[in-house]
Amino acid sequence: MPATMKGPAIFLAQFAADAAPFASWSDITRWAAGLGYRGVQLPSWDTRFFDLAKAASSQDYCDEIAGIAHQNGVAITELSTHLQGQLVAVNPVYDIAFDAFAPAHLHGKPTQRQAWAVEQMLHAAKASRRLGLTGTVSFTGALAWPFVYPWPQRPPGLADEAFLELARRWRPILDAFDAEGVDVGFEIHPGEDVFDGATFELFLDRLNGHPRCRINYDPSHFLLQQLDYLAFIDIYHERISAFHVKDAEFRPTGRQGVYSGYAPWLDRAGRFRSLGDGQVDFKAVFSKLAQYGFSGWAVLEWECALKHPEDGAREGAAFIAEHIIRVTEKAFDDFAGGASDMSLARRMLGLD
Repeated sequence: MPATMKGPAIFLAQFAADAAPFASWSDITRWAAGLGYRGVQLPSWDTRFFDLAKAASSQDYCDEIAGIAHQNGVAITELSTHLQGQLVAVNPVYDIAFDAFAPAHLHGKPTQRQAWAVEQMLHAAKASRRLGLTGTVSFTGALAWPFVYPWPQRPPGLADEAFLELARRWRPILDAFDAEGVDVGFEIHPGEDVFDGATFELFLDRLNGHPRCRINYDPSHFLLQQLDYLAFIDIYHERISAFHVKDAEFRPTGRQGVYSGYAPWLDRAGRFRSLGDGQVDFKAVFSKLAQYGFSGWAVLEWECALKHPEDGAREGAAFIAEHIIRVTEKAFDDFAGGASDMSLARRMLGLD
């Protein structure tokens, strides 16, 4: 049934900093509420705001964190575990680059780093439940991504083996989330092995349709791939558990297309933009999600090569509020109808 989603909310990862009001949990939640946000998505790795291991074991600590947010006028929408999820599966070609996502004592130790990432995810399952949340948002990580373009030809079975291993690593994590009653909404994202609908199906199939394997829907990543982001909702709406409201534009030229020639974000044919400055048809996106009864949070993820983040945050709150559809509880033509009468219906059909 149609439902009204919650919002506006904001993902705090892109705003965290060492200067006020972005350096403490109390200050940044107060800042978000002052812009008109009603929810905040919490980056679970940022120790300026949150101690994930403590939250997994202490209800008092979780009550304190949630209480500060509530006192400042916002709710916690989800824990983000993007960085930890990324480290569940890393192709060795990316080991050096992804060391930055883990504590320093794990750098250069991919096996120990992966074990730490799994432990972090298990903490997130428990912490989410203690915070009263029903979902988290994350990445799957990537084993096969270096081979996404088939030249030279991929050895037969490479993709199958990669997704079997990805599912093997995630199944016990998803089981732990299931035990806590929490979904994992994977952000479908280039750079991850799960980057479009087809790869999500490969992953889900090898997980035997695990009920906690869900989707964090973000149309910006689909626009940059030239994927039909509205048809995606039609196909996968039953698996969408979270929503990142992020804009993008794709303006191919005679020199650049989807791959953008190694250009920096500012000069790419496809780039992320602040809400309303890109090409995503958000009126249609919000309508589709309302049609299928999405009642979760609409969460701004701000990324833009041009606009200042504080301007993007200020404008984003109003943009989301204007696009959330208050779903009607009755049909627009109810005035012309009558009460339900099965005998009358059968007579009108000539059955009685």
